[in-house]
Amino acid sequence: MMQTHNTILALRAQVRQWREQRLSVGFVPTMGNLHAGHFALLELAKQQADRVVVSIFVNPTQFGPNEDYARYPRTEAADAEALRERGCDALFLPSVEQMYPFGTMGCVQMHVPGITDILDGLHRPGHFNGVAQVVARLFNMVQPDLAVFGRKDYQQLQVIRYMAREMSFPLEIVPAPTLREADGLAMSSRNQYLSADERKLAPRIHDTLLFMRDAARQGLPIDRIEDAARERLEAAGYVVDYAEIRRADLSRARMPVEQGLVALIAARLGRTRLIDNLEFDPF
Repeated sequence: MMQTHNTILALRAQVRQWREQRLSVGFVPTMGNLHAGHFALLELAKQQADRVVVSIFVNPTQFGPNEDYARYPRTEAADAEALRERGCDALFLPSVEQMYPFGTMGCVQMHVPGITDILDGLHRPGHFNGVAQVVARLFNMVQPDLAVFGRKDYQQLQVIRYMAREMSFPLEIVPAPTLREADGLAMSSRNQYLSADERKLAPRIHDTLLFMRDAARQGLPIDRIEDAARERLEAAGYVVDYAEIRRADLSRARMPVEQGLVALIAARLGRTRLIDNLEFDPF
């Protein structure tokens, strides 16, 4: 039976009890408004750990001044019921005061150098500082053996991997495949913001990622591929933040002859910002 905890003290007591029983602990951090993609993360965690904690916390420090923190959907009751039905062992629902006892302006600052200053970090200054702050806190609170993160937020996954290794967190980061709708659109809580017409255009991002992969495999120069990808999206009505091909570690790829590349896109349809990526080898 799933237990719900609102305080760090109660959560730690639960985890300590499991440790005394020599049970391993998996962790899935979320911001709620759960969908099939989140439930796939839970299922992967259940396959690899004896007990699983899911957290729901809409983290204010990762939202910029003009972003959607206030309107981010909060559906805790429905989320809790869905997690209970799917065999989650513990739900952690902390308040802002639990997460940031000295307030969000007085909290210890974190910065992961280099990797946070490109792509989404360039277009959302401070975003990954907030992600690092909240994930480090959650790792300390839950103290899991493993934590599962989706590959859809590829740059976030790389930031967390870097942070966990650099700070010697004693856990394994487990990446989970991106879950997609039938038409290729990556599942995301933000998809519900799309109008009916925008929803019809949304799969163009995945189509463009496939185009970028195929063009790289044909040996076209990467800068030409990126320009063409941007043009395709803009012609469909998107406002493009970036459409780039990088190495797996997110360093710049100059020639499409390397192993382990990833195409990444962030673009807006109306008020909704969508991100997606596609990992591939050029041959």
